[in-house]
Amino acid sequence: MPKLMTSRTVAAAAVAVFLSGCASFSADGGYGEVQKLAQARNATPVPAAKPVAGDATAERQLAELLAKPLTVESAVQIALNNNRGLQASYAELGVAESDLVQAGRVANPVFSFGRVKGHEGIELERTLSLPLMGLLTMPITLPLEKRRFEQAQMRTAGELLRVADETRRAYYSAVAAEQSAAYMEQVKESADASAELARRMAAAGNWSKLQQSREQAFYADAVAQLARARQAKVAERERLTRLMGLWGKQAQFQLPDRLPELPAAPRELTDAEAQAMSNRLDMLMAQKELAGLASSLGLTRATRFVNLLDLSYLHNTTPDGEREKGYEIEFQIPLFDWGTSRVTKAESLYMQAVHRAAASAIDARSEVRESYLAYRTAYDLARHYRDEIVPLKKRISDEQLLRYNGMLIGVFELLADARDQIMSVNAAIEAQRDYWVADSALHAAMTGTGGNAPAARASAAPAASAAPQH
Repeated sequence: MPKLMTSRTVAAAAVAVFLSGCASFSADGGYGEVQKLAQARNATPVPAAKPVAGDATAERQLAELLAKPLTVESAVQIALNNNRGLQASYAELGVAESDLVQAGRVANPVFSFGRVKGHEGIELERTLSLPLMGLLTMPITLPLEKRRFEQAQMRTAGELLRVADETRRAYYSAVAAEQSAAYMEQVKESADASAELARRMAAAGNWSKLQQSREQAFYADAVAQLARARQAKVAERERLTRLMGLWGKQAQFQLPDRLPELPAAPRELTDAEAQAMSNRLDMLMAQKELAGLASSLGLTRATRFVNLLDLSYLHNTTPDGEREKGYEIEFQIPLFDWGTSRVTKAESLYMQAVHRAAASAIDARSEVRESYLAYRTAYDLARHYRDEIVPLKKRISDEQLLRYNGMLIGVFELLADARDQIMSVNAAIEAQRDYWVADSALHAAMTGTGGNAPAARASAAPAASAAPQH
């Protein structure tokens, strides 16, 4: 019996050593798969290696990008390399991989030693216990933890894409805010000149108090709008600064003077919903979650009666010097708890995940349709302002100028048309900004990393750009 027990112990120890050797950490901590998932869904190159704060190469690349006026691609690249919140999310990969490696390792054996002194002498007892339940369930728990690690990689890739999407939106908003602020500076200067002209003409008796008051009101309104434009410029710029993780002198980056021009034609997505269902990371994560819960349900059912099984090797020395060897098996007896509550809980969690996945699919399809409609609407509006409204206002202003030169109209009518043209140009800037924000929101909806933001912004634009009544 002792020889037989020794061979079993050696075999169990060999299996434990083999399985523990198979469970090891990856060289990149799982970032390679994150980079692969994100790069397939992101237009801007994703860093090939996990960014490290304070790296000399990264600092040099950052300085080179900040030395030139930012493009949307360079802004996203800076954010992906420098955003500290994104770098913090990479720690989730380490946690998930640690759980995976731990699931592939057998629990350490337990050695106990006892010494009992009685009237017959001293009795020694030595026990070496090996938990067998973890070893028997390892073929199920290991794939389960692997799926959880894959889910963590998808969540991290989703966070990376979310930061890229928010950076794009913040970039377009910041450029539009600077463009509007620069334009409102011109409006204010024009209003200042109009107010001075009205004061002089009123003093000469050529204008009434009503006409002078109208020009002064326009000047006061232009000053207020300029103040709002300057505040919006700072707010949007600081939002972009936070996303790029810049501080100090780094925050003194330069933006272009104008937004990018509209593309010649909008994107046509005939099968947007089908593309989104196969490409969205949240849908892929839901599939992984269902597979993991199904495996967990199978494990719960397999261990519903017995979830404790230990094998112990015994070696005792009696008071008279005789040595005794043997083994001991310890397991739970399903006398009071038959495991029904654990199985029912696992089944409920699985069905909960099924319904959540179905709800997410419905929401995703709706989000894609809404985002695409917002994208097309934003494109049509921006093109309408560019091709119809702004040129029409300019033609009206030019015609009024000809009539003023011919002394057919007065200064007040000429200035009123100039104010209308000013407001239409500012609205065109907002419409162009809304298009690029909607384009980014559509991309986020197709990848499952963001919401549909342009609707609220587009609905607010007309109110912000309405011309004052005179």
